[in-house]
Amino acid sequence: MKNNFLKWLKAAGIRALKTVAQTAVATIGTTAVLSEVDWKIVISSAILAGILSLLTSIAGLPEVEE
Repeated sequence: MKNNFLKWLKAAGIRALKTVAQTAVATIGTTAVLSEVDWKIVISSAILAGILSLLTSIAGLPEVEE
């Protein structure tokens, strides 16, 4: 049981970190000039995406066998 949870936690964490990075890049990419980036929006969007990724992972991850 503990081993499965650790596998899930690792897989969900990796997936969430990838989602956070992708969201940050996409949000930064919407501005024409780097100096115009609203970092509060980038950070809050990325964190929210990470949380949503973790919540979605509760339904199951194909990387972790049941």
